[in-house]
Amino acid sequence: MLESSDVKLDASDRAILNVLQKSGRIRNVELAEKVNLSPPATHARVKRLEDLGAIKGYAALLDRQKLGNDCMCFITVSLELHQADKLEAFFENILALPQVLECHHLTGNSDYLLKVVIKNNREMEDFISNKLVTMPGILRVSTSVVLREIKSDTAQRL
Repeated sequence: MLESSDVKLDASDRAILNVLQKSGRIRNVELAEKVNLSPPATHARVKRLEDLGAIKGYAALLDRQKLGNDCMCFITVSLELHQADKLEAFFENILALPQVLECHHLTGNSDYLLKVVIKNNREMEDFISNKLVTMPGILRVSTSVVLREIKSDTAQRL
């Protein structure tokens, strides 16, 4: 796995990444024009950034509400035990839940933070009651429902 210091970025690499973060489907010729490089040089740099893992992949960003997923929440989870086999079982259970978009290991009062997107409050209740808290090893769950998204961006500052 690459550490952040393993990927050395120059100004052209940063320019390429900034454009790709906003427009991942841009054609190479257009990208080259935007970053003031030749198309072959741009293509080679993009390939290098992909090979180094600086670019993890490309995806379409979907509007969850237009697709009928009106409820988003953040759920903190605390586990009873932190033994390797218990953690692995928790990870496997979380990976199997398509409603969980993100899972982060935390410091502080809780062990994990989940970002969950689901159709409505009734389905959220079912998800929490019948899928999440029934997992072995769960000590505590706390849910915060998102009322309004103020900022939702995927672009990182480079």
